[in-house]
Amino acid sequence: MEGLSYLVGANLYDLDQDLQTLLAHYDPGFKEREPEYRAFGERMGKEVLEVLYHIDQDAPPALVMHDLNGRRIDRARLSPAQRALLATLRPINRFAYEGKGWVPHFALGYLLADGGVYCILTITHQVAYALHKYAPEHQAIKEELLYQNAFGATWMTEIQGGSDLGANRTLAIPEGERWRLYQGDKYFASGAGLADYALVTARPEGAPAGARGLALFLLPRLDRKGELNFRVRRLKSKLGTRAVPSGEVELEGSEAHLVGRAEEGIYYTLETLTVSRLANAVAAMGIAQKGFLEALFRVKKRESFGRRLLDHPLVRRDLVDLRVRQAGGLALAFHAVAAFDRAWEERPPYTPRYHLARFLSHLAKNRTAEHAQKSTALAMELFGGLGFLEEYAIARWHREALITPIWEGPSNIQALDLLEAMEKKGAHLLFLEEVSALLEGHGEAEAALALETAEKTLAFLKGEKEAVWYAKEALRRLADALSVAVLLNLGEAYEPVARLYAHRFLKREEYPAWAGGWLLTQR
Repeated sequence: MEGLSYLVGANLYDLDQDLQTLLAHYDPGFKEREPEYRAFGERMGKEVLEVLYHIDQDAPPALVMHDLNGRRIDRARLSPAQRALLATLRPINRFAYEGKGWVPHFALGYLLADGGVYCILTITHQVAYALHKYAPEHQAIKEELLYQNAFGATWMTEIQGGSDLGANRTLAIPEGERWRLYQGDKYFASGAGLADYALVTARPEGAPAGARGLALFLLPRLDRKGELNFRVRRLKSKLGTRAVPSGEVELEGSEAHLVGRAEEGIYYTLETLTVSRLANAVAAMGIAQKGFLEALFRVKKRESFGRRLLDHPLVRRDLVDLRVRQAGGLALAFHAVAAFDRAWEERPPYTPRYHLARFLSHLAKNRTAEHAQKSTALAMELFGGLGFLEEYAIARWHREALITPIWEGPSNIQALDLLEAMEKKGAHLLFLEEVSALLEGHGEAEAALALETAEKTLAFLKGEKEAVWYAKEALRRLADALSVAVLLNLGEAYEPVARLYAHRFLKREEYPAWAGGWLLTQR
């Protein structure tokens, strides 16, 4: 990749002061783990960066439908480089199950920040997560997913419903100790052809309509006779995330195991979505960080109109926007991760602490996705025409960022789920307490503005008959208020970036001119 990316050979951990600060703040084992973070960051800028480029440009997964004897096998063929890479990355899924918490997993996922490869790891650990909490009888499968070579997947959405899980048509009929699934058309199936075990939603025969009638099932690749248990119709050609095989899966008589209690299936499903929404948030900011670094190195080296691009005021203004979005989005993401870490072992019915973690996951998933696509687009622009060429890395970072607003529920779904968490769970009350606690003792104008924004936004939603119409903007406002509160709690060095974030996203005014000089003082 030499000559195609400014990040070749770079240590992505050493270049990321924000990540170091947040890990020192949120990871209790940071001091002992920092050498691991640093070593991982070094790998990301060396062989991993090259393998990811190779997969995206030259060797995406392909579907092998039949073996030499004409039997359907529907296997995704990966390049040897991708298989070897996944084997070495698999340990990042183990931290929480070894008592080390979720922060290290998401930190390494952020440094990796490849939509395709990280997706494979995420959907694998989502299966392990559900089995760990709700299906201990499948402990051996959990071990396969975490410590051996098995891959997992989560197949929830269907062609007729998309994000509307209640529209699922897959029917589950009991057959002894197992179940069989019929008329299933899982149309957006990440990991198709790769998964050895998948979590799927289906409606048990006689269960009520809508999302609450769904149960969660464990679907093995092979049935009891060793035959293919489902069929992959095709793999999809995508703009980005090419490393993960995404396809269409047909379930017709497929054997499956019920996970936990059928009537709680929708809760288990939403839990796994919370995990993947946090992964989406850190991956979005990891992609944005790569775009920012590419742009930063570019403007330091490139000359135009007789001086470096960095020396032009408008270029510095754009870099300020990238820097502020990165700091605010990453702070929001890791604050949400930390909240989930405190509540993840809870089961239905959940406590207010869990509902707060879910509330924060909606804020983080949505706002980081917005920051990522805006940041990578601006980074491409700073490259000029060169940034639009597929051979250079910056174009890929923008392609990868574009999926982050869509995966795990687009912004409309996040906004609706946020309203549900407010109306039925009262999650906004703990949110407001949390923002107030973060800002206690802060006399800055930005602190008062953040608290006022949170209070007014929530009061407006509670009192507005047409709250749904305004929910998406409210989602953004609440996320921005929390971002400012978290930034102010990261120490004196983060006061300027908190001021700038509040100025731009709470006041909605252009960055002040002094920000250009501040930018030059940044590491």
